Amino acid sequence: MTTQDASGTVDLERQFNEIVEEYSNLAYSIAFRMLRNVEDAEDAVQEAYISAFKALPHFKGQSKLSTWLYRIVVNACLMKIRKEKSRAKYIAENLFDDALVYDWKNDPEEAAVNSELRSTLENGLDILSPDLRAAVVLRDIQGLSTEEAAEALNISIASLKSRLHRARIILRKHLEEYSSLSLLPPSEVETDI
Repeated sequence: MTTQDASGTVDLERQFNEIVEEYSNLAYSIAFRMLRNVEDAEDAVQEAYISAFKALPHFKGQSKLSTWLYRIVVNACLMKIRKEKSRAKYIAENLFDDALVYDWKNDPEEAAVNSELRSTLENGLDILSPDLRAAVVLRDIQGLSTEEAAEALNISIASLKSRLHRARIILRKHLEEYSSLSLLPPSEVETDI
């Protein structure tokens, strides 16, 4: 290896380390929301970083670095989902978020309602197909612009909007039962004991 090659490798490693430091929380957040499992999310992020490191010398800057990395993370998650023998694993596991910690100053009733709503929303994400879930996670949860989310998923803006529309309809139907039960007076919800 020549001196120039060694210097290029050091620069590449430094640049990659900066990317990991800057985007690690977002990468994990995307992976966890898509895979709904801590270990699977960690594995997907690790696989994404390996892919990103290999692809970094070829990154031409035609998109934002964050968008490029989001695409790699989403693809790693989609590959992990496709490799699973049964999608049912994702529905059966993780009904509760182990990482969820409540502020003890909150009202216990408020915390219970928030926990129930969060669980209902997370279960709603679980019923979405991986493609619809990826669109919702990037656009509605991570807050990417429509253009950035479409670019990260390597689809057109129209396709992203279509996926978001379908996903939101499914989530709305999923939440209808929860919201209708929460609006009933307590006497109609409770059963005689």
